Amino acid sequence: MTQDTQGDVKDLSLAEKGVMRIEWAAREMPVLNMIRDRFQKERPLAGLRVCACLHVTTETANLAIALRDGGADVTICASNPLSTQDDVAAALITTYGIPTYAIKGEDNDTYYRHIHSALERRPQITLDDGADLVATLHSTHQRLLDDVIGGTEETTTGVIRLKALAKEGKLRYPIVAVNEADTKHFFDNRYGTGQSTIDGIMRATNILLAGKNFVVCGYGWCGRGIASRAKGMGSHVIVTEVNPIRALEAVMDGFQVMDKLEAAKVGEVFITATGGIHAIGREQIELMSSGAILANSGHFNVEIDIASLDELSTNNREVRPFVQEWTMRDGRLIYLLAEGRLVNLAAAEGHPSAVMDMSFANQALSAEHMVKNHATMEPGVYVVPLELDAEVGRLKLQALGVHIDTLTAEQQKYLESWEG
Repeated sequence: MTQDTQGDVKDLSLAEKGVMRIEWAAREMPVLNMIRDRFQKERPLAGLRVCACLHVTTETANLAIALRDGGADVTICASNPLSTQDDVAAALITTYGIPTYAIKGEDNDTYYRHIHSALERRPQITLDDGADLVATLHSTHQRLLDDVIGGTEETTTGVIRLKALAKEGKLRYPIVAVNEADTKHFFDNRYGTGQSTIDGIMRATNILLAGKNFVVCGYGWCGRGIASRAKGMGSHVIVTEVNPIRALEAVMDGFQVMDKLEAAKVGEVFITATGGIHAIGREQIELMSSGAILANSGHFNVEIDIASLDELSTNNREVRPFVQEWTMRDGRLIYLLAEGRLVNLAAAEGHPSAVMDMSFANQALSAEHMVKNHATMEPGVYVVPLELDAEVGRLKLQALGVHIDTLTAEQQKYLESWEG
């Protein structure tokens, strides 16, 4: 472990490898690169202290570099104890001069110590993934809130927490919900989570998915993506849901939908993507067949009831990296991946760079928007302005070499008229 005033990371000697991987990711992030080029010229974040509590990956590194080149004094800490890429964390400090507090596999105390250390740099803008940074600011670091002009939130779980905080009248500054942008959740949540979750399961287990009964708990945008990719791998996909509209959509998409207890009896691989607590609980675990594999793709490790696994088992052991085998009292074997944390980031590398390109373009543009408009924004949770969302889509199409049509004046007039 290397700890100094510039951060706390595992090993600074890993930096060279991290730089190469960061540069490789940048090849797939043309939109963020265009924003970075503009930021270098215009310096819209000049002199501002930015604290980002995000998954410390190659893609996040490119976002941090873009913000730095926009003039910001950037500090990063991890938003999950298992998602950090240690070589990237080292590179951020040694090569890019960005203070970073993140170690893959850090315990809970270290995780929050890192958040506290990052906050001591007195941020004016926060970037969050899961709202742990904002929650800590509003609980143990309220003395720093007067410095903060605004923030952004990356994920569904974080937006849920922030809306709850705002509903209670306790949110102290405006935050843009990047997760709500069309160019984020339609692509990052669906295509990114879909591919990277399957990648995490495959890397951890090396099982054949073809022919397996694959249960997806939750059919939001992440669940849709996972179900689609599992189907593409030849799995028999089963969806569980509490929302009747989403359940009906899953049926119409060609998936089998059933309640969680029936699914528990026939499932072989289970993945949670609900954003809630105990999507897989004691009742389901008691019904599962020996050999069942459990994984989570939601932000926090609360979607699988790990306490019940403990209570129902006699022992557990790690049989492969990121695979724990639990021996139930009745002799069944249940396998938990990545300690119930985000399997796509713990056991794999997270979303492909090409899809994070749009998500992090939204982050960068939303930070700039906050700088320009914070004085007129009351504390609360805001959507990404439509013009910023559309600009990200336009830039992505431009980078892909895709040309689309525009309405003629006659067509536009027709659409705006009631006369027909």
